[in-house]
Amino acid sequence: MKRRSLLLGAAAGLAAPAVLTPAAPALAADRPLRPAWGTVPMQPPWPGRQRQNRASALKTLPVETKQVIIVGASSYTATYATLEAYVRARNGWQPASAVLPARIGSKGFSDNHVEGVPTTPTGVYSIGPTMYGIAANPGVRYPYHRLVSGDWWNENPSSSLYNTFQHSATNPGGASEALWLEDPAYTHFAVITYNMTPNVPKPVPNAGSGIFLHQFSKSAGPTAGCVSLAHDHLVDVLNWLDPALSPRIVLSPYAQLGRY
Repeated sequence: MKRRSLLLGAAAGLAAPAVLTPAAPALAADRPLRPAWGTVPMQPPWPGRQRQNRASALKTLPVETKQVIIVGASSYTATYATLEAYVRARNGWQPASAVLPARIGSKGFSDNHVEGVPTTPTGVYSIGPTMYGIAANPGVRYPYHRLVSGDWWNENPSSSLYNTFQHSATNPGGASEALWLEDPAYTHFAVITYNMTPNVPKPVPNAGSGIFLHQFSKSAGPTAGCVSLAHDHLVDVLNWLDPALSPRIVLSPYAQLGRY
């Protein structure tokens, strides 16, 4: 989805950037969390209360999933969100990060996202098989493609290649994105598999396309449906994700997490 049209000025009130904290080891991983997952946690938004383990409410994740990211917000209409990372231990899900400030679509969450409407689709999704970015690989465990001129995300519902990456000398049409030009948002990004395999056998025309986990745009404003983070937080999360652990990302208002 197009990002530039949603730059709404400075994000007043956005929580100060946090540094990830190794609250739990990357259990069942072949290596620990990176030492760069810092030493100063984000000040929690619930003074005087113990942090809630939101992953403990999840019921539908595959048994092979050992990493999960939860992107949640206080309501369907909120655009300020949080991102929390968890690892599966013998005694259940354990936090693997501080609570990170994030932004979602300018119209919040939707259970029925469609093309062209700036909502973030709710649900449980995989991480796409390739990560991308304008900048060089920051050290991710996935295959990484550094973007060049002619790299597009096809967002044309009438195209047989709808909701896929493609390299082309011409614009695929519709609202297709020139990925190499979306700076700084696409410095690095991961694909959230909304309306694509393995969530659906084939993208459904007009059901929505181009849902990514990417960096804040210049204003740190809401997105056109993606999830965005501060640069350092994004790099830590992308580097932590391990395809061998079948990670999933859950997008939902907090009150609806129990359905997943």
